[in-house]
Amino acid sequence: MSGPPQVLVLACGALARELGDITRLNNLDNVTVECLPGILHNRPERIPDAVRQRLEQARNNYDRILVGYADCGTGGRLAEVCREAGVEMLEGAHCYQFFTGQKAFDALHGDDPTAFYLTDYLTRHFNRLVLDGLGITEHPELLEQYFGNYTKVVYLAQSNDPELLAKARAAAAQLQLAFVHQFTGFGELTPAVVRVATGQEQPA
Repeated sequence: MSGPPQVLVLACGALARELGDITRLNNLDNVTVECLPGILHNRPERIPDAVRQRLEQARNNYDRILVGYADCGTGGRLAEVCREAGVEMLEGAHCYQFFTGQKAFDALHGDDPTAFYLTDYLTRHFNRLVLDGLGITEHPELLEQYFGNYTKVVYLAQSNDPELLAKARAAAAQLQLAFVHQFTGFGELTPAVVRVATGQEQPA
């Protein structure tokens, strides 16, 4: 094969902005980023079939495909889809893990399992995905049922954006929880995309 491989990153819509930045900053002109609707965050049981359908359509058009999801609540079903299709997926249980790094997240969550996590994407769309998506906007009494066992919001920030930081603080206030801010950048997402884009093999 001459030149870099033609790569498709088929990803969660929650990663669209970050993946666009990664490909631009690393001059990965051979990478096409395609995102499935971010609202699938709220219906993870639909993710495996949505990914399978798109993989069947795309597999003959690219040299390599990276599925830009972690398990994301699919209970291992997404990993089965990727194995059947012979494509890679991001490692970890969810995007919080690969933004912080798995060991760092395990330590963070192990120290306090009562934290609710936000990323840049979830902060931007907090009202739609969390308050509206969980029915809290129409039924405020649900707030205690969903978040009564949480003690704080941890904003895992991919960018240094004062406006997003203010929105994350406001989200914590709406949930009546304490607030913690931790900058992660793109975490392990960048090396995963660069490795696939440059034709390197998956680490053993």
